[in-house]
Amino acid sequence: MHFANNDTLDPISMPISMNAFRFFLLLLAAPLLFCAQAAQAAVTITFYSHDFGSSFPHAFIVLKGTVDGTGEVIDTNYGFTAVNVSPGILFGSVKGKIETSKTKYVANSDPHFSIILTDKQYAQILAKMGEWRDRPQKSYNLGKRNCVHFVAEVAQLLGIKTNAKSKYFKKPKSFLREVKSLNPELTLATSPS
Repeated sequence: MHFANNDTLDPISMPISMNAFRFFLLLLAAPLLFCAQAAQAAVTITFYSHDFGSSFPHAFIVLKGTVDGTGEVIDTNYGFTAVNVSPGILFGSVKGKIETSKTKYVANSDPHFSIILTDKQYAQILAKMGEWRDRPQKSYNLGKRNCVHFVAEVAQLLGIKTNAKSKYFKKPKSFLREVKSLNPELTLATSPS
């Protein structure tokens, strides 16, 4: 078949072999395009600690990125703390809550390591956060259910090794350093934008 002018090619009238070839190329390229897009859309979790300051030491997680399945942009953080920081926390269980810290607080805290999450892992972390948020009160206990216990459970959910008998459950920075030493492959990643 001869075409007089390449500018007026009509794909419908092209020989079947040319259309089949284009379709074949599209089939080959589609997975690559999907993978490239999926690699850019992911949520990164970073484990943080905050030393003494205007509040007591604290451990928390930061979630940033884009959920692959929905395109939802995520930029938040969660930690578990006492509703009222008072001497009562030294004597037993008190009311607890999941808390989201302000940007300045996060900026003045120490990131320790990060992991890029799958959508399934992200959903599991939200479920774990909801479990801690919805526990019957008095849910906070400095020795048994504090911010470090919360991040330890999140880490374990992701397959990160932790020391169940750690002496650092009241020392967030030391605990996260210990977790890092148990998992030397962990690094501090840059969150996708």
